[in-house]
Amino acid sequence: MRLAFGCDPNATEFKKALIAHAESLGHEVTDYPSEDPIYANVAIAVATDVAAGKFDRGVLLCGTGIGVSIAANKVQGAYCACVTDAYQAQRATLSNNANLIAMGAQVTGVESAKVYLTEYLDNTFDPKSRSGVKVDAIKDYENQ
Repeated sequence: MRLAFGCDPNATEFKKALIAHAESLGHEVTDYPSEDPIYANVAIAVATDVAAGKFDRGVLLCGTGIGVSIAANKVQGAYCACVTDAYQAQRATLSNNANLIAMGAQVTGVESAKVYLTEYLDNTFDPKSRSGVKVDAIKDYENQ
């Protein structure tokens, strides 16, 4: 899978650890710069490229994961879930077809984040599942 990773300066080391984990799982990773303190800039850049199909999925990181998630969700076609446990990471894909996830370097341990990332990447959305019509409703509203 082709993945895009982006973060603000608060999450640089966190991002490096998660990139190494994703690569160890066999994924192709593109790293977006983390020097910009305005987290919205990197979040929007990653979300734009994921929504455009340049990457299969994206991972955004900041202090809490909240800011990058909000910024990413302003991009049409970007669906970013801020995850704080393994079940949420799994359901981000299975129930919501999220093409990005966000996590916080200041609120999530690296080893836990690796588990969440694995759960997110190991699942595939089924549009014929009971969640399909729910995800379609979100997309329909977005496209109005």
